[in-house]
Amino acid sequence: MPEHTWRPKKSSNVPLHYQIQEYIRRKISVGEWPTGFKLPSQRTLAQQFEVNRSTVVTAIEELMADGLLETRIGSGTRVANHTWNVLASNPPDWEGYVKSGVHAPNLAMIQEINRAEVEPTIIRLGTGELSPDLLPAESMKSMMAMEETSHLELGYVEPKGSLTLREAIRDHLKGKQIEVSPDSILIVSGAVQALQLIAVGLLKRGSTVLYEVPSYLNSIHVFQSAGMNLLGVPLDGEGMQTESIGRLKRQKDAALLYSIPSFHNPTGTLMSERRRMELMTVSEEASLPIIEDDVYGELWFDEEPPAPLKANDTQGNVIYIGSVSKSLSPGLRIGWVVGPEPVINRLADIKMQTDYGSSSISQHLVEKWIRSGMYQTFIEQTRIRLKERRDFVVELLNKYFAHIATWNIPSGGFHIWLELKGDVSITKLFHLALKEGILLNPGMVYDKLDQNHLRISYSYASKEELERGLRRVAELVNVCTNESK
Repeated sequence: MPEHTWRPKKSSNVPLHYQIQEYIRRKISVGEWPTGFKLPSQRTLAQQFEVNRSTVVTAIEELMADGLLETRIGSGTRVANHTWNVLASNPPDWEGYVKSGVHAPNLAMIQEINRAEVEPTIIRLGTGELSPDLLPAESMKSMMAMEETSHLELGYVEPKGSLTLREAIRDHLKGKQIEVSPDSILIVSGAVQALQLIAVGLLKRGSTVLYEVPSYLNSIHVFQSAGMNLLGVPLDGEGMQTESIGRLKRQKDAALLYSIPSFHNPTGTLMSERRRMELMTVSEEASLPIIEDDVYGELWFDEEPPAPLKANDTQGNVIYIGSVSKSLSPGLRIGWVVGPEPVINRLADIKMQTDYGSSSISQHLVEKWIRSGMYQTFIEQTRIRLKERRDFVVELLNKYFAHIATWNIPSGGFHIWLELKGDVSITKLFHLALKEGILLNPGMVYDKLDQNHLRISYSYASKEELERGLRRVAELVNVCTNESK
């Protein structure tokens, strides 16, 4: 895909199609677009370059005439295997390497979402992160400018991460009723890395992982790429249903269970205290370890959620994952894993082999935020602002979606799980909205069989964008519904 920053200069005396030709020539000549590389569609290129489609067609036709590109029926336009820049060499088959990689590619729709999210003008109705307006940019600048840097480590830190940060996290977790020593804490670069380390460090290929359906786990391929099998467990208003877990453990020899008990992604569900106790009992009886993903747990609105599963873990059955990516800043890339010492030692060893430790500067900053009390203060302020945004979105849903969808009102986190009524093509809705500069997160991202839901996030888009975007999406839903009749 072309860089999102490049556009032909319309003020230049050089014709637009010639500028596009030269851009594509450069990509080929330096090897960024190797032999066999498939170009984006003409329509996509026209949108990216902000030109008429005919301009792109002209550029491509001239490059084909020069022998740089070729069109094959059913496979689009690709870089030709006889281009002038490779005549004197035998280039590697990078397309073959790409297809042979062990890490499974993202779903095409997720790749499309990831590309669209970098566009500054797009309205992001499904993005699961704090808006730039909610991030503590000025406070972060002030903290980074503080003179108290005598203990700042600029080199590598120990395998488990900064000891002073792990001590700060230990004290912070006491507020969640989790008692743990620094030796049982590993600093990681976010929750996704924690899952990657668990996948390659604790499981053998072919293992089965139980998880809630729908689930964020379906939008990333950390377990699938490590050769694991995913098996869904139904979710209801109280959280993961526990009745089938013991049976699935026996029949499928499940190795782990993954859960987001507090403000589940994507549904926003808060697992009840009763269901948490049931889950703990079932997992202990079945000797089934639990991965508890608690990255949203501190973002409650009116009432603090039940204690994490880890707080009631007396047998070392729960591996607990926390992070500041949702509560403070995704750019810091700091999270933590809490578990039995042998597990933490194993994961720490693999992390050192992978990246030699998370950023020491980010670890230093997170420690200062926690120790100073600024982290707790910021979270309290963020809860208030997120609740205001949630209430605003609920008002918009009542105004525009009352007759075409249903939803539950979450008591924390980022997301509202919107269920559309009637026969609506979610894929068509996604592309229609994207064409108009509105980015959605369809339910099929979290459950490939889901054709009825949208994950609506109130954490990222501005109120003006939420109003404009949701109003237009409602109109598009009606368009799709009428066309299906």
